[in-house]
Amino acid sequence: MRMLDRRGLLLGAVGGVGLAAAPAWAKIGLQPPASAGFSASGVAALNTEMRALVDQQKLAGVVTLLARRGKVVNLDAYGRLDAGADAPVAADSIFRIASMTKPVTGVAMMQLWEQGRWKLDDPVARHIPEFAGLRVKTAGGDLVDQTSPMTMAQLMSHTAGFGVSAAYASQNLAESDLDGMIAKLAALPLASQPGTDWAYGPVVNIQGYLVEKMSGMDLADYFQKHIFDPLKMPDTQFWVDPRRAGRVARIHTYDAGRIAPAPQSPILTAKPRFLSGSGGLYSTTPDYYRFCQALLNGGDLDGARILKPDTVKLMRKSVLRPGVGVDLYGPVQKGVGFGMDVAVHEDPAISGLPQGRDTYWWGGAFGTWFWIDPTHDIVFVGMIQNLNGSIPGAGTPAVRDISPKAVYAALTDRS
Repeated sequence: MRMLDRRGLLLGAVGGVGLAAAPAWAKIGLQPPASAGFSASGVAALNTEMRALVDQQKLAGVVTLLARRGKVVNLDAYGRLDAGADAPVAADSIFRIASMTKPVTGVAMMQLWEQGRWKLDDPVARHIPEFAGLRVKTAGGDLVDQTSPMTMAQLMSHTAGFGVSAAYASQNLAESDLDGMIAKLAALPLASQPGTDWAYGPVVNIQGYLVEKMSGMDLADYFQKHIFDPLKMPDTQFWVDPRRAGRVARIHTYDAGRIAPAPQSPILTAKPRFLSGSGGLYSTTPDYYRFCQALLNGGDLDGARILKPDTVKLMRKSVLRPGVGVDLYGPVQKGVGFGMDVAVHEDPAISGLPQGRDTYWWGGAFGTWFWIDPTHDIVFVGMIQNLNGSIPGAGTPAVRDISPKAVYAALTDRS
């Protein structure tokens, strides 16, 4: 792989920007770090750490955005869209955001909750009759009844009793559409008693089915009308306009420890049949920032309200039972709960995380990540594109650890 040329890669930095990123900067309106309580040197240090990962050939490209008090103080794009080509990554490059789709589906569900279409303690079978009477497979292979019916709160928090995604690999749940997925799941036993285990599986795709059923719209149209259009997110959908395909980042892997292009994955340029509320969206850093800022603002951005403030607070309140923990990649994350499709920072003293109490977040399989910190009024969005990019120890640098440490080290005014 050729050495990277800094002059051709620097598209955004504190206090300046190249022409390629001008449209995104123009929409965002970059402010000095000091205006939001950050040191300029600290924000520069964040960029230095991120760019070093590109220079060391550990990432092909990275885009990061930092905002506080509604002011964007940093939008930095560095590297290439494709490690084997010359096109630079830009502030408005398009990424597969995978499981960062889940909070979008969560917002759609909470909009329907506000309309009285469902309640947290409703049995899921009230809304999906096919799930009535689902039995639970025990460790010994026996099938037993549910001790209590799975609830909608459990469906929203990965504790409804369904297994992890890998457990359904042979079922090919996405081979047709959301109706077909429901039919397949209705014929299978649950992996655990509802409420007793946090398992990262198909529940958000089930939520996508419910959005369609409750709204009478397909998921793509619902998202467009009720979230993307109001928030002015022009580059976010389940497919990419063919005219924008050249802005999509390539997926990468590692060859002898160095970043390398993975086998080319197709870019969807037309609406797919299976609309995955769990992981199907493409987006950009500026678009996803607008989604996050709306949530931080209590559901409103630039006069467009997508949720009520109390609904956002409910969304970021953990609904896990005592003793049930979030254990996505390894041991249970101490001090962390789970709300409506987002992880929630409940106890900084136990978690050791630098983010403030009540921070909520998630990430995508290709390494994209974000957090929303209502205690410190901070939004951060990061975009990379790697196979297994969210799995610790799989090659991708620990950007989700590096970035918050740098951000909170740069925070000089905590009022």
